[in-house]
Amino acid sequence: MPRLSPLATAHTALAQHRISALAACLPVHRAFHWLHLHQSQLRKWQLEMLAIPAPTFHESARAAWFLDRFRALGLANVHLDEAGNALGELPSTNPGPYLLVSAHLDTVFPVGTDTVPREDGARILGPGACDNAAGLTALLALIAAMRFAKITPPMPILFAANVCEEGEGDLRGMRHIFQQGADRGRIAAAIALEGSGTGVAVTQALGSRRFRVTISGPGGHSWSDAGIPNPITLLSRVIVQIADLPILNDVCPGDACSFSPGIIGGGISVNSIPESASALFDFRATQQTVLEAIALQLPGILNGLLQAPATYTLEPIGDRPAATLPDPSPFLDTLRAVDRHLGIRTELRLGSTDANIPLALGIPSAALASGGTGGGIHTLGEWYDPTGREVAHRRLLLVILDLAQSLIG
Repeated sequence: MPRLSPLATAHTALAQHRISALAACLPVHRAFHWLHLHQSQLRKWQLEMLAIPAPTFHESARAAWFLDRFRALGLANVHLDEAGNALGELPSTNPGPYLLVSAHLDTVFPVGTDTVPREDGARILGPGACDNAAGLTALLALIAAMRFAKITPPMPILFAANVCEEGEGDLRGMRHIFQQGADRGRIAAAIALEGSGTGVAVTQALGSRRFRVTISGPGGHSWSDAGIPNPITLLSRVIVQIADLPILNDVCPGDACSFSPGIIGGGISVNSIPESASALFDFRATQQTVLEAIALQLPGILNGLLQAPATYTLEPIGDRPAATLPDPSPFLDTLRAVDRHLGIRTELRLGSTDANIPLALGIPSAALASGGTGGGIHTLGEWYDPTGREVAHRRLLLVILDLAQSLIG
């Protein structure tokens, strides 16, 4: 674990005093009490939402379920925005900027997947049980506890069950909130609730650029038309040349950047030269400049390897910006102070989450763990055990309330 700088240590010490006072407040105690007594209700909500399929681009039924929960819990201005995000507000006496607390609705599983959960002791089994039903349940837990305790936050809190975090969704729900949403420009900080764990905080956004590359030619018979451009052969050469790029091997050693051709296909039979072949490319890097440099090299590689009558298309299908939460920062001061108060080891991590969008805009943000344990993420064998998640929920509540106070000064 890296040592904190003297400045960061001093800031955290000041935050520690605030957290101790905050945790001693009667309304906060009442909220903690609700979380302790209502674990069975949280489990019930989690089982209900899991039974509603929510593939990326098909989250509307689960979003509608969340609108009903938001209304029942007493949030204000409950509505569905143009992107399909379910939104609701917890008002404040301070009409200033908002704090956004979100959890993504979608799963990686395609339409038709059986998502009805099963129970095995404490474990909840089923696609999406951890990613991101754990985060979505934490979202409801925080709303319910704050409403029960009659907590009026220092600044308005915008709660969002948002769409399109996974895969080709390309963070569309979060992108809409910050770029086209009614509250764009008013969000001072953001917290994304994501998956299991207690001390995890994703504060460095792993960026990615994704492309669909299609190479086309006249096609023909494998023997009588031998010699005409074969799109599969050409696409294979493209992949090899990209994999050998110095920027992927010399400038970026280790895990600083990566290239993966995730899907490749084409052709109609073993004895036919295909008319087209395509692949999906995924590039990831910790630095935005590296992603931009890679993207600039792709047309040159394709043009250099292809000659008429072969042609190509290069279609961008994903762009997740890379960014980092500064350290020290008021956000991290709060997080570290809360973790010390609760006896939690802070685990700062790199990842690709909804927090990529606000971090890239310079808005203090992180994706925080929602408690419990899980495994088999993005597989049909996914599972989640909520045992002990109450500690993570307390952590989230304290972070939200102290961060909101520090943001208004």
